[in-house]
Amino acid sequence: MKIHTTNYQNTFIEVAPDCPVTTAEVPPLKLSGKTAANMQFEMIMEHPYQFTSDDVLFQCFALKNNIPRSGLKTAREQFFSKGQPCLRASPLTKRYGWGVHSDQEGKIALFGVGTKEYRKLSADGSLKIVKAMRSGK
Repeated sequence: MKIHTTNYQNTFIEVAPDCPVTTAEVPPLKLSGKTAANMQFEMIMEHPYQFTSDDVLFQCFALKNNIPRSGLKTAREQFFSKGQPCLRASPLTKRYGWGVHSDQEGKIALFGVGTKEYRKLSADGSLKIVKAMRSGK
């Protein structure tokens, strides 16, 4: 079974060109509970450079789907047996103004648009710079 990945190395994902904010925002909670954006935000902000994109996306999927600990290995293999949207398609990069830096090991951290750190990463010639996907056409 082929395994697909969403991981990047030495890459900075800039916010989408049509991102509606100029200062990064914490994704709001919904009445129904945490959204994928909330889960991704908390996991990455609380543990910068500890997880890969694959780790974050799968953990959010596992939590949303109440996958038991005993089934995580099999569920992860099934999850990545087909292509998954990467963090370029995340609400964090498209709507809430967060850039995602992936280091040489593919571990990620968030940086708010308009911050000194964001500007520095956007201008770093040693990184591959990609934009998040647009929300509209």
